[in-house]
Amino acid sequence: MHQHDPDRDARLFEPVAAAVEAQAVGVEVVRPGIVAVPVTGAAGYFGGEEALAELLVDEVAARAGVECQVGIADGLFAATLAARRSALVAPGGTEAFLAPLPITELDQPGDDRGELVGTLRRLGLRTLGAFAALAERDVAGRFAKDAITAHRLARGLAERPPLRRALPPDLTVTETFDDPLRRIDEAAFVAKTLGERFFAGLANHGLACTRLAIVAVTEAGEERVRVWRCAEPLTARATADRVRWQCEGWLTTRDRPSAGIVRLRLDPEEVVGGEALQLQLGSMGRDADAAERAGRALVRIQGLLGPDAVVTPLLDGGRGPAERVRLVPWGEPRRVVTEDRPWPGRLPAPSPAWVPPRPPSARVLDAIGDAVRCTERGELSYPPATVTIGDGPSRRVLGSAGPWMVHPSLPAKRGARPTARMQVVLEGEDDDLALLLEATVGVDPQWTVEGVYD
Repeated sequence: MHQHDPDRDARLFEPVAAAVEAQAVGVEVVRPGIVAVPVTGAAGYFGGEEALAELLVDEVAARAGVECQVGIADGLFAATLAARRSALVAPGGTEAFLAPLPITELDQPGDDRGELVGTLRRLGLRTLGAFAALAERDVAGRFAKDAITAHRLARGLAERPPLRRALPPDLTVTETFDDPLRRIDEAAFVAKTLGERFFAGLANHGLACTRLAIVAVTEAGEERVRVWRCAEPLTARATADRVRWQCEGWLTTRDRPSAGIVRLRLDPEEVVGGEALQLQLGSMGRDADAAERAGRALVRIQGLLGPDAVVTPLLDGGRGPAERVRLVPWGEPRRVVTEDRPWPGRLPAPSPAWVPPRPPSARVLDAIGDAVRCTERGELSYPPATVTIGDGPSRRVLGSAGPWMVHPSLPAKRGARPTARMQVVLEGEDDDLALLLEATVGVDPQWTVEGVYD
């Protein structure tokens, strides 16, 4: 069992990419282990898709000494799943091929869709076809932005619509070397500088690269070209990684160039708007340089204000929305030890968008102005008509749901009483307000606002 090592994987995968490139043009490395090829021209030349697939399997085995699987389908996502099943999907049949596959296929390496897949499974959507059957407008309104991309993939469409504008001419980055590159450590140093220059040039035009061509020219005039396709827009660090991996592959394979590299060129073959690239503090694996800088800044703040001045919110087990959030000082292990417990009475999804640290009081009145209370049998005295939060104005109730009883967990404190939860939508001047209210069951209810929904 070997640990994950992208540098090693990229270096060992280069002979496979070269073997495929010897028989087909337009080869694109998706990541070490997966290479994509436009099939139309090559299939016509070699006598069909099945003949092409057999040829590529034999060529990789002969030149690289490894076994491979080939799949053909419309779109990179479907073709990747087809390759794992050695399936040749007929043109136009991609959606039918994807439909019965499990929804977990959306969470491919590097996609980070585990939370989305878990949500879809809890909603009863177990296959790609069930997810694809949803209207795109409903997906956009209910889920995060990445769900729209996942929905397109489940329908057999491209991950992104094609870019329909000309690229600025000055996006290409070229570096010429007086002393040819022959060693891996030299390539690693050059890759970092080129990656930063390439990324900065795109950022100045508000763009980010999703398909990168790396071109190398040797001292003897040989030219090597490799295209890397990326699921997410490339950061400076990710660009440098791919340049380094490719140079290592070229310099260490059996059919490496006969002379050192004297020129490297980076060409953006596909770009998207720069807003698609948004670095976050939690994206520790996507841009290690940014994460390291952020970490040093946070540690500095802790040194000035104390360890508890910088905390990370962590979802934990619990029954109420406030109980499910635990604040962990920055730098301490973020272990979840109670998330998988059943927690009877736990608040179902969707969770409130905002949980006040100190729940404000609320007055819930019925149509004649009497306080609404909940009995021990889980029944409201009268439907709520108005709600007043703290000293604010009274608002009319447009709709309500509940109540739901929450009984004290064991061991309970002496005198602890059940509580009742209720969701209400209040009329507002600009936007309606959705709240989660809670009160102790009894004659004199004290309602509080436990959460606010979007």
